[in-house]
Amino acid sequence: MRLIIYTGKGGVGKTSTSAATAYRLSELGYRTILMSTDSAHSLGDSLDMELGTEIQHVKENLDVLEIDIIHEMKTQWADIQQYISAFMLSQGMGDISAEEMAIMPGMEMISALFYVNTFNKDNRYDVVVMDTAPTGETLRLMSFPDVTNWYINRAFGMLKKIVSIARVTVGKVMDVPLPSKDVMQSIETIKRHMEQVKGILEDPKKTTVRLVLNPEKMVIRETMRAYTYLSLFNKNVDALIVNRVIPEEAAGGFLTEKLEEQRENMESIHHAFDPMKIMQCGMMRKELRGREALEEMARQIYGDTDPTDVFSDASPMRFETHGEMDYLMMKMPFVSGDNIELFRIDTATLMVHVGSQKRNIQLPDSMVTKEIAGAEFKGDELIISFRRVRTWDSPKKSSTSSSATTGPSSRR
Repeated sequence: MRLIIYTGKGGVGKTSTSAATAYRLSELGYRTILMSTDSAHSLGDSLDMELGTEIQHVKENLDVLEIDIIHEMKTQWADIQQYISAFMLSQGMGDISAEEMAIMPGMEMISALFYVNTFNKDNRYDVVVMDTAPTGETLRLMSFPDVTNWYINRAFGMLKKIVSIARVTVGKVMDVPLPSKDVMQSIETIKRHMEQVKGILEDPKKTTVRLVLNPEKMVIRETMRAYTYLSLFNKNVDALIVNRVIPEEAAGGFLTEKLEEQRENMESIHHAFDPMKIMQCGMMRKELRGREALEEMARQIYGDTDPTDVFSDASPMRFETHGEMDYLMMKMPFVSGDNIELFRIDTATLMVHVGSQKRNIQLPDSMVTKEIAGAEFKGDELIISFRRVRTWDSPKKSSTSSSATTGPSSRR
């Protein structure tokens, strides 16, 4: 199964691009599902049709799904919702407030990732096209498997012990409801699925992210940040789609100045992102609604290219060993050493903090007993080196932190 994720700043045309791509794929004979993870859904507007809460068949080889978290909580996570509602009621909340509070933050993301995992297992579709929320929410979606697994691995075992003890002690005299076996099983299921979906998202030949932007300075800067953060979360960005490009033949009148500005911005895009695959779509002559408009958009973006092509399959993160040294190599475009902090949370976990984002990286067993020897930049790649702790060395505290040493910072 191929997974193509479209993201970018709000209003740049992610939904239209996703819908156009899905239409093209269905016409090429791929069994395709177009899925929206944005709570403010607009796929129905692009497709010019009403969509419900279930998977809907649109045409041959094309299904559509808009994630509805209230529906998902009632159908997929009823036991968790019922427990949280019961807990809230025990604390004096009314029925309606308790039901609203039972919709936990992030459950729509978990639901979306569960669907991806299910589609991958049952081989129902050849391609999943994901239309996401604006960049910030997409970064949460991409980081969710890491974050969920990290917390569940550390808290779930303790929670099971506490609950088993509480059932035979305080649970007999307290009014506060304890989580049932079904609730605990649901948490276990989330953990298992998140481990599986992490493998899907971090397979650069299977999953690629494509950034949609307009040729405007503010949008370009946000797209650069998104590329940095997606690399931090080890997600392969293989292409850029520049949308709403004014054609050169439109020069004249008030558009002359706008075209000149666009030329400068297009040059900035190529300077920053080359040699990444860059595709573009011009200003559409009519509203982007319905099959005809989406097919025209797909033609402009892809031409004769198959949208399932992987334009770059290099993983942003890898581990290497040379002699007695181990290396963690991370693609970090548009970042200098001054902008990165490294924290050894424990022997098996390294936190990398870049800008407004941070990621906990689980180290392989071979690196658990080694200490950080240094960090440097080579081009747009951060290289963190680990060395074996010698018996005469004093042990390092796991809570120490260090910044990546400043090295030659490239334009990337």
